[in-house]
Amino acid sequence: MPGTTTLGAEVTNVSGHCVWMLIDDEELALPYSEFPWLKAATIQQILNVVRPSADHLYWPDLDVDLSVESIRHPERFPLRAKSTFQPRHSPDPPPETL
Repeated sequence: MPGTTTLGAEVTNVSGHCVWMLIDDEELALPYSEFPWLKAATIQQILNVVRPSADHLYWPDLDVDLSVESIRHPERFPLRAKSTFQPRHSPDPPPETL
């Protein structure tokens, strides 16, 4: 009886600059400058990643789909969505001076 094929994708590190993923035997960085959706995400949202096919990663909590090839070679994929990140608290405006 054949077994179920499991495609591996694991978040190995989250830093202030990028998310590191282990995909099969390859470790790849997802810098926030190239993948801004991950910057505002919680750790739980980032860790909840599935790999439905060999070249496809999906973060259901963020509704983000990425091809593995776009992570390896982001320069080949010039069309990028913009992050909708907005800070929760904006600083108070400076007091008015007369």
